[in-house]
Amino acid sequence: MPLFGSSFSPKKTPPRKWASLSNLHMLDRSTREIELGLEYGMPTMNLAGQSLKFENGQWVSESGSFLGDRRELQRLRKRNQQLEEENNLLRLKVDILLDMLSETTAESHLMEKELEELKQHSRRKK
Repeated sequence: MPLFGSSFSPKKTPPRKWASLSNLHMLDRSTREIELGLEYGMPTMNLAGQSLKFENGQWVSESGSFLGDRRELQRLRKRNQQLEEENNLLRLKVDILLDMLSETTAESHLMEKELEELKQHSRRKK
């Protein structure tokens, strides 16, 4: 008698009579690509009324009207650079303040130690 009961052996499935009901496998490659949508083309998107397509790793305007907003783009780049510089300055200030805080904390601990030692020394003399 087996320890875990009888072994399970499923029946084998019968082979299919027809390989596929679709006749797409008999079409040539170009027709299959059209039918199955395998030709993707350029990725495109519509953003704020601007139609953009992805070419050579860059989003490029299809209509060319995006080029009319160069002033806005330059203004945004300049503002972005200003904000990055301000952010770097603020990070530097935070680092300096943290250094000052750690220095003051260390001095405070040293003074507390000295005060404690003086108290113990004065108690011994009495």
